This record gives sequence, structure tokens and C-alpha cells, in this order.
Amino acid sequence: MNYLILTFWLYKYVIENYFYLTIEILIPIIISILLIGIISLMLVPYRYLKLIKQIALLTTISVFFLSIILWLNFELLRVGFHYNAYFFAIEPLRVTNIFALPFSNIYYKVGVDGISLLFIVLTTFLFPICIVASWNSTKYRAKEFLILLLVIELLLINVFTVLDLFFFYIFFEGILIPMFLLIGIWGSRYRKVHAAYQFFIYTLFGSVLMLLAILFIYLNVGTTDLLVLYEFKFSKYRELILWMGFFVSFAIKVPMIPVHIWLPEAHVEAPTVGSVILAGLLLKLGTYGILRFLLPLFPYATKFFTPLIYTLASIAVIYASATTLRQTDLKKIIAYSSVAHMNFALIGLFSNTYQGLQGSILMMLSHGLVSSGLFLCVGMLYDRYKTRIIKYYGGLTQLMPVYAILFLIFTLANIGFPGTSSFLAEFLIMVSAVKISLFITFLASLSLMLSAAYAIWLYNRLFFGSISEYVIHYCDLTRQEVYSLLPLVIGIFWMGFYPKPFLDVLDGQISFLLLEYNLNSKS
Repeated sequence: MNYLILTFWLYKYVIENYFYLTIEILIPIIISILLIGIISLMLVPYRYLKLIKQIALLTTISVFFLSIILWLNFELLRVGFHYNAYFFAIEPLRVTNIFALPFSNIYYKVGVDGISLLFIVLTTFLFPICIVASWNSTKYRAKEFLILLLVIELLLINVFTVLDLFFFYIFFEGILIPMFLLIGIWGSRYRKVHAAYQFFIYTLFGSVLMLLAILFIYLNVGTTDLLVLYEFKFSKYRELILWMGFFVSFAIKVPMIPVHIWLPEAHVEAPTVGSVILAGLLLKLGTYGILRFLLPLFPYATKFFTPLIYTLASIAVIYASATTLRQTDLKKIIAYSSVAHMNFALIGLFSNTYQGLQGSILMMLSHGLVSSGLFLCVGMLYDRYKTRIIKYYGGLTQLMPVYAILFLIFTLANIGFPGTSSFLAEFLIMVSAVKISLFITFLASLSLMLSAAYAIWLYNRLFFGSISEYVIHYCDLTRQEVYSLLPLVIGIFWMGFYPKPFLDVLDGQISFLLLEYNLNSKS
């Protein structure tokens, strides 16, 4: 306790006295710390496994604290990208200009606005939890496993901060490689290689179309700088073509029907931490790409294709929710639930309303917490009994009471129970849907009822009734497992009871995005 108090006051002293020296270069510092952590893990011999784990955990905790500092010092009244840093830039820029390709007009720039800030915080929040959750469960090539986790976090931070289409594509695609290895090497069953290739091929196919669209933009505009492209007006015909090139890639990542087949397979075969990263973060790349690129760059095409999006999203939320009811594998249930929730977020994302955009972003953040908690819970159950088939379980409340309480919290959050993080998000999306179409609202509300049905039915089969003969021994959660779940529980209730800090960060940026979107679509 004394050590924690001393650490707190030391940390407070450093922030108050030296923070102003580093506020302008926080994003480069975060990226640098992750690079240093990766290199350090490579250099430490494998026999020092405990030291390797400590370095990985310390690295992720450090970048999480820096992201919190980023959040606490965010200027709410400023619209646009924040945090200047001038490494090789001669003229003062509003973003970080670190590296440029000398033969082209392509620059590596990073910056943060209200939208990307929350995704950065979510990313840095989940990775320490992933390392704690895998502390004892990863036995095979633990060093390489931790290096891949840090590489994925580094790529995700770059995806959420980079302001150039070319470099966005590099980092967006770069995540495929470590995730492919994570599923193919550390997967839990014999179909893991098949699932890894399926994930790789699906995502790569869509990204090729996005690359062609980016090359077309570069050849016609002469740059891939996002801030310049925001001011550029494409013809309506070109907007439609470019929109489709980007959309296919993002739709596969969401995923939307009918390009969702890879997700349940990848979830089932991936290790627990892989499923947490996949559901909690990688699925957000699709919706983030739509929010960052499709809406502001191609406003006319977005309005033109909005009826198509509503049709596909409405089908997806009903189909995925109904499909979840007939699944027998615990991971597949959560995977199809993720498909339903992410498509539900798309309804608010394309609503062109303030409440819809707020609700969709909150839904992405909430889903990152809730789905991560559910996958961790399923992984803890699998570690004990080596099966994810529901019929082998029953009466777990009597054997694992702490686990039952935590699983209930995540279940209630998954169905949008009042007081949890998903409730406000679903309410705002429903408010936006009413303004668009009563039929869309009816389908969305029907999906909410189906989600309550499969979530409650799943909980009933797992925890109530007579104790199954396959799980007759008492084996509740360990202290380490509770520590990995508690931060997610706190985040769920914080967003549910006091969402103001999240809404304040989004306020100015959403208003600006809607203004630009409507003005550009009319011009």
C-alpha cells in the first residue's frame, strides 16, 4: 500500500511539473515506447520468461497512462486534429509530420481528434488486460506471442492516428500478418490454420479494392494527405466508384452480410486473447474507416448508397441474432452477437443525425468492453473444462459463484440493460432510426428482443439447473482472472452511469463532421 501511495504522488509530481514539455509529442512518444518494448522483448533471452512478461505488461501500462493523459488534456472546444509535433517539418503543422517519401507527395502524419482519441484509449486499455489474462495460459512460444501483441497494438495506434491514406492502408493491412500468425500458431483446435487463411483471404480481397481506390486518388489529386482531401471535391461519378472501393474493404472488417463468414470461424479457432483483440478492436477498423473516410470524403455517394446500407444492416441484425439462437459453441454465440451489434451501429452511423453518430461510436466502445469480457469468460471456462459446447455445462452457479456474477454483468450489458454501457448507445441509435424510418426502427427493436432471448437463454443453460457430470469439481476464478475482468466491469458501469466524458469529447467533432458532410453533399 505504501508503495502504491508513493507511486501515485511521484506520478502526480511529474505530471504537474514536467507534463508541459511532452504534451505536444504524446502520440510519437506512445509509438516510440511500443517500438522500444518490441525491441526489448526481442533482445531478452527466452530463459528470462518472467522478465519478458513484465516488460510487455509495463510497456502496455505505460502507453495506457499516456493515452489517459492525452484524454485529460484534450481541448474540447477545438475542432480538428490536435497535438502538434515538429520533427522534420519546417512549417508549423497542426499534426505530426515525421517521415516523408522523397519521390512523392506522401507524408507520414499523425494527429488526434475526438473520435480517434476514444479508440486510442480503448486500444491501450485492452492490451494490458490481454497480457494479464494470458499470463499463465500461454505456454507455447510465450515470447513471440507477446511480441505479436505489441506489434498489433503499435499498428492499431497508427491506424487510429495516421492522416495519410497511403500509410493508413499500410497499417490497416499490416495487422493481417500478426493476426494470421496469432490464429494459425496459438489457435486452440485443429481447424486453426484453415481459419487463419480464411481470415487472411477475406480481408486481403477487400483491401485490394481499397488500394486501387487510393492509387486512383493519388494519380488524380497528387496527394494522399487526408487534410487536403477533405477540401477536395470529387465528381459524383468518381465518388460512387471510389466509395465502393473503400466500402467493400470496410464491410468485410465490420463484418456485414454476406461477407461475415470468416468471423465465427476465426473466433472459434483463435486463442482467447486473439478473440478479444478481434472483437474488441479489429472489428472497429471497419466502422472507424467509414466514419473517417467515407462520410467526409464521399458525402454524395454516402447518401446515394444509404438505402443499401440500411437494407444490409437490417438483414444482418435479424439474421445474426436469429442465427445466434441455434449455436452450440460458446464462442460462435458471441461471434454472431458481435455481427449483430456492429451492424446495429451502422444504422446510427449512416443516419446523418447527431444522436445516431453519438450512439454508433458509443456502441463501438461498449462492444469493445462487453465482447472482450465475454470472450475472456469463455476462455476461462475452456481452460478448466476443455470444451465450449453448451450441452456439457449446467449448474455453474453452485460451483463458480464469482464467475456467475461477472458473466451476468457482461450478459446484461450485451443486451443493453439500463445502467450498462450499451443502453445509451442503443437508445441513441433507436432515436436516430425513428427519424429515418419506422420500419428500420421495428427491425432494430426486433433484433434487441432477439439479443435478450439468446443471452438470457445462454445464461440459463450454463448456470442454472442441475450440475453437469462434466463439471463436478469446484473451480472458481483466481485472483488474476478477477483482476483481468474487473477493469472491464468498471468501464461498462462508468459508461452506463456517467457517459458525459465520452460525449463531451465527441461533441465538437461530430457537429463539425455533420456540417462538412451536409455542405459537401449539397455542393
